[in-house]
Amino acid sequence: RRSGQYTMNHDHSKKIPDGALFDRSGSQDSLDELSMDDYWKELENIHETRGNNHEERVALVVKEPAEGELEEEWLKEAGLSNLFGESSGDSLESMVFLSTLTRTQKAAVEKRVETVTQTMRKKNKQHQIPDVRDIFRLQNDSKGKVCDGSEPSTVRTSENKNETHDGTKGPKFSLGTDEQKSLLEDMPSSDTDINLEISFAEQAANLKDSSAGKMYKGGGGDTLLPNFRLPKDKTGTTKIGDLAPQDMKKVYSLALIELTALYDILGTEFKQQKAVKIKTKDSGLFGVPLSLLLEQDQKKVPGTKIPLIFQKLIAQIEETTLETEGLLRIPGVATRVKGLCQELEAKFYEGTFNWENVKQHDAASLLKLFIRELPQPLLTVEYLKAFQDVQNLPTRKQQLQALNLLVILLPEANRDTLKVLLEFLQRVIDHRDKNKMTLKNVAMVMAPNLFTFHGFSSKTIEQSEFVMAAGTANVMRFMIQYQKLLWTIPKFIVNQVRIQNTESQKKEKKDKPMKKLLKKMAYDREKHEKQDKTPNDTDVPQGVIRVQAPHLSKVSMAIQLTEELKAGDIVARFLSQKSGNVQTLKKEEVFLYEIGGNIGERCLDDDTYMKDLYQLNPNAEWVIKPKQS
Repeated sequence: RRSGQYTMNHDHSKKIPDGALFDRSGSQDSLDELSMDDYWKELENIHETRGNNHEERVALVVKEPAEGELEEEWLKEAGLSNLFGESSGDSLESMVFLSTLTRTQKAAVEKRVETVTQTMRKKNKQHQIPDVRDIFRLQNDSKGKVCDGSEPSTVRTSENKNETHDGTKGPKFSLGTDEQKSLLEDMPSSDTDINLEISFAEQAANLKDSSAGKMYKGGGGDTLLPNFRLPKDKTGTTKIGDLAPQDMKKVYSLALIELTALYDILGTEFKQQKAVKIKTKDSGLFGVPLSLLLEQDQKKVPGTKIPLIFQKLIAQIEETTLETEGLLRIPGVATRVKGLCQELEAKFYEGTFNWENVKQHDAASLLKLFIRELPQPLLTVEYLKAFQDVQNLPTRKQQLQALNLLVILLPEANRDTLKVLLEFLQRVIDHRDKNKMTLKNVAMVMAPNLFTFHGFSSKTIEQSEFVMAAGTANVMRFMIQYQKLLWTIPKFIVNQVRIQNTESQKKEKKDKPMKKLLKKMAYDREKHEKQDKTPNDTDVPQGVIRVQAPHLSKVSMAIQLTEELKAGDIVARFLSQKSGNVQTLKKEEVFLYEIGGNIGERCLDDDTYMKDLYQLNPNAEWVIKPKQS
């Protein structure tokens, strides 16, 4: 035992609970004491820098919410606040939303509505307080069958038969519940395949129910992470950034409900933390809120999504070489780092700062300082605890699924910055032969910078530093190792968005007053007559799609769908059609988009099989255009 080896030069040393240092045999990888050294050294460096920093930081207080408040906040975040309170009358949209939920997602919503309802009854608020059962009963009555999520419920009326999802005609969506249990069992899925077609919480529930529920933990001392992969999806993989904002809002709500359902099933408490507002700097570089920093940076570089100082520090570290031994682990000289920090504050935006004298280890220390000094953690106050709790989930696959949903829930600025950070850390690891920084080392050094947050009241900070050290280092490893998977939007969520859009369109059609209908009929008739005279783009024969490309020299083309035709082939076909004016757009700059029908818009990955996607969304339009930044 060497528990006394890193006694801190501060009172922190007294608080190291005896035995907490290396006693983490319970975690998936009992990280041996040796590998934890880097973690404690990094922590010591952090405390020293903090010790030198005389302007003491204002601690960020995390508010303990009153009974029912958390749940009320959760329902608001999930876009379901109109299930209670003054606006509970106008919950038509919520009804559509609820009708698309899976069984486990519904249970998560019911649980929270129940709590809010009871709290309101206690406080006797003068609101109309719905009974949970009524909310879901209302829906079931209108459907004529209990909606258990096993298939999306649609109102089956004679006039819209072609729109039902019951397999008669029109696209069939799967959400992964009862009828799919058998499907789940038939799927030749290996332990390392991440199934995105079926709700993660449903998969967890089925695992629990089935005899195959022996939770796969991964061997004790094994430090090799499984080689998880996403099986190919013929309708294309959807990445964060591929969908239009109105659909992303729905994705956010669904991801929150799904994550909560997953934690519920696995018996882990999911609590969003809430920060009390504190006064923060409103200009400068270090200790400035991310959103504010980006606002000031966008005035200098329009459209920038990552703080300029963050980009510059990474570039500075890479400029020297990533082969430097102990990169990120060996700290810069504390006094020098402090001086650089002040000089950067004064000169960075003026453009007068001299980068040539900045040593590589100092730049790395500045990068870590930048992350730690954010007034709110990069992983946000709301979700920092949920990120930490990922280590408590039973299987690695579930840990990965939870991280995937958490990344979707991060605000855009935090998510984009995290992505650039993780990509950089991976590049450092790629040079491990020379710099001796393996995945494990990098995770050890970076975990304290992302997870031990100076703002949380001292009690939680001590616990998280010592009890959670190995756990957060593991979560850090996961985020670096699987970053490519974490920015994917699971197909079952995209499908739920498609169903919501379809249902909302139907309801809108029904609810429009007669006048509008007549107006539309007249307009349609007129449009039809026009079309009769001139064969228009809309007269496309079966199995052929019309693709528009307003930015290219060939602006439109009819494309015959075949089994093998992919989105990338269509883009290539357009780009090969050069006319007189020179093509300036390169293959990497333009993408085929699926627009309308049951989705707002979606940027397609090159490997999307067009015939399969066309069957899923026959009413879409197809447009080739540059990706919006």
